[in-house]
This record gives sequence, C-alpha cells and structure tokens, in this order.
Amino acid sequence: MKTTDTYNERIAKMTFASVYPHYVTKVEKKGRTKEELDQVIEWLTGFNKKKLQNKIDKKVTFETFFQKAKLNPNAHLITGVICGYRVEEIENPLTQKTRYLDKLVDELAKGRKMEKILRSPD
Repeated sequence: MKTTDTYNERIAKMTFASVYPHYVTKVEKKGRTKEELDQVIEWLTGFNKKKLQNKIDKKVTFETFFQKAKLNPNAHLITGVICGYRVEEIENPLTQKTRYLDKLVDELAKGRKMEKILRSPD
C-alpha cells in the first residue's frame, strides 16, 4: 500500500518515548500488563527491558529505534489492518515496521493469546 512521503517522514521523526506511554495505557486499560507489552516489543525488536528503557531515555526517533533493532525473522507473519493500512502491503520499510509494532500492541490489548501474538511459522 502506498503511503505519502509526508506520512512516512512524520513516523520516522516521531520519538518512541512519546508513543510508548500510550501503548502502556492501551494495554493496561484492557487488563494486560506493561511486562507483556515489553515482551511483545522484545520479540519484534530484540530490545530487552534495559535496552528498551535506554531508547526511551534517549528519546530516539522511530527511525533510529528500528535502525538499532534486530527485527524478528517471523515479523513478516504479522498481517492485517492497522490505522487503515494493511501492514503486509505497506511499501515503506520503516512505516511497515512501525505498523507491525502497532498491530502487535493492538492484538495484546484485544486479549489475543501471547503465543499467537509472538508468531512462529508452525
């Protein structure tokens, strides 16, 4: 799916620290925990709690966040619609990775089982 350059640039320059509290609020409102959220983020990016906190403290942009991440090899298994876009069809790699994260957070908040969220090719 085609996204505009302005849209992609906005995502690239947004700081992870500005969005993370919203992720926490979203999942906690639905009865999930910050620990579960951090587990989902670690699965996608490879960032353990200490590295994740470092990214938050340094107020890195999503561009830097995903440049430093080691994306899970099964991330391509994340499919579906988030924010009006089908994630598997997003052409801009950074925007797609950001929407992968949004999709996982959404699934966590909707009560999906952790083993389903943390996809495996089986």
